[in-house]
Amino acid sequence: MQGAWQKTGRNHSQAFPLILKARLFYILTLSGYFGIMALLLAWYGWLAPPGTVPAQLALLALGLPLFAPLRGLLHARRYTVAWSLFLCLLYFTHGIVEAYSDAEARWLALTEVALSLCWLAGGIGFIRTSKANAA
Repeated sequence: MQGAWQKTGRNHSQAFPLILKARLFYILTLSGYFGIMALLLAWYGWLAPPGTVPAQLALLALGLPLFAPLRGLLHARRYTVAWSLFLCLLYFTHGIVEAYSDAEARWLALTEVALSLCWLAGGIGFIRTSKANAA
């Protein structure tokens, strides 16, 4: 009787670390994603609301795109994780621009950069390990 491990040519001890790595990368991806969501709400809602634009408009413009990949990310779909990384680069760029232009909110912007890098690194790692695990 051949099990799933014999069909792929791997034994249980080789496949388990890949599953664990994929899970850890998935947690890192979601941490970065939800961290940016919470940071933007706190940043533009309470900590440093923008002076030139209404806070509601800034939250709408920056927060609304985050809801597009929500369902796919929660279901750990590799395709959604992959295209959400393009969205992650938008928040990375936003954080870099804000860190350069606004000295008072620099720590918030650098936190956004760090969270977007967590999202990016976790997403890349998740795609690579889950692909190797599925093969």
